[in-house]
Amino acid sequence: MDQLNIAIIGAGATGLAAAWDFTNAGHQVTIYEAADRVGGLAAGFKDEAWDWTLEKFYHHWFASDYDLLALAEEMGVRDRIIFPRPKTSYWVDGKPVRSEISPSALFLPLSFASILRMGLSGMYVKLTRRWQPFERVTADQWMRRWMGREAYEKFFKPLLIGKFAEQYDQVPMSFMWARIVKRTLKLGTYVGGFQAFLDELARQLRAKGVAIQLRAPVDGITQVDGKPWLNIDGERFAFDRVLSTTSPRLLLSMTDGLAQTDYGKKVAALKSIGGICVVFALKAPLMPDDTYWLNLPATSADKSTSAFPFLALVEHTNFISRERYGGDRIIYCGDYVPPTHEYFQLSEGALVERFLPALSVVNPAFKREWIRKSWVWRAPYAQPVPALNHSLKIPDISTPMPGLYWASMSQVYPWDRGTNYAVEIGRRAARLALAP
Repeated sequence: MDQLNIAIIGAGATGLAAAWDFTNAGHQVTIYEAADRVGGLAAGFKDEAWDWTLEKFYHHWFASDYDLLALAEEMGVRDRIIFPRPKTSYWVDGKPVRSEISPSALFLPLSFASILRMGLSGMYVKLTRRWQPFERVTADQWMRRWMGREAYEKFFKPLLIGKFAEQYDQVPMSFMWARIVKRTLKLGTYVGGFQAFLDELARQLRAKGVAIQLRAPVDGITQVDGKPWLNIDGERFAFDRVLSTTSPRLLLSMTDGLAQTDYGKKVAALKSIGGICVVFALKAPLMPDDTYWLNLPATSADKSTSAFPFLALVEHTNFISRERYGGDRIIYCGDYVPPTHEYFQLSEGALVERFLPALSVVNPAFKREWIRKSWVWRAPYAQPVPALNHSLKIPDISTPMPGLYWASMSQVYPWDRGTNYAVEIGRRAARLALAP
């Protein structure tokens, strides 16, 4: 194959992974990124007191994230990925209860029959290789029937409500299957933080000749003589291939004529929700039992009336030593809501005040004076929302426009969004774009 001139829209893990394979195949690659750094949803930030960067939205890898680990091996940095084993817990009856798959599950506040039933059904899901039957039934229906009402109502239903609100009973069991099958007790990160990994990948790509244009949003994609053209800051550029890694909404808004096609209508039908993270740097530990991840049950789809105003409380420095962060205790308060939710409209200060009382619920000794600093991060496109028989509703990576490809987290189903699957779909898209 002759050398191709290829453009990638987006310098997240998907775009960077695709660029890795494109350039290794001998092609000319230019990446256009609207932000001021690479990373996308996995990007980090750094306070002046820290040695490591911190992810804007909490991230970790699983030991089963083979696509990510394979790329790290090719980059020669596999030894910089570490896998501690932190504690994960669930807030039950006013206290945290260990919730990972371990002997501690025998002491959950459930009847022995419910513990046994939940364990057996969980093992069945974990050992089942085929996910297709699970997409024909909702998680609500499957778990209520097989795990039993007690375990489902106390543990899983509140989590589904917290994540998907009124849509909780419409999500297929394949969503839960993927999370159960891939989860490992050990959780991974990169020495220096995720941003350090993505920066290293970008450095190696530049060394191979890839041009990474930051602060360079693409205004439009058009077709001229059967080739894709990009409109960037008033100029037009022709390419042999274009790979877009944007959200469904952005793909349709920037691509001339795509929304009117059957493919475009399929893209428009995809559902997703946004992500919110309020990050606190504290002077004292919040969770005294060294829990890293605390699931907070939702008692209502209405955040204003639920027992907690957000879904997950993550004490990052119970996973990675606080010495990496200047002695700060790092706390994430994370939630998923639609982009139309008030959490996207509130000022940063108002959102901090909305979330703050929950810290005193988890630790009554908490004082406002513990807060050294806080940050608010919001992303309108953070979590796809699958439906029954969702595999039939996913648009192909190849679009009907010659030379234009699309790879996003909305297409990694049945897997959940994450860096590993961003890498996988990016490399899959590269193979497809280069196929004869």
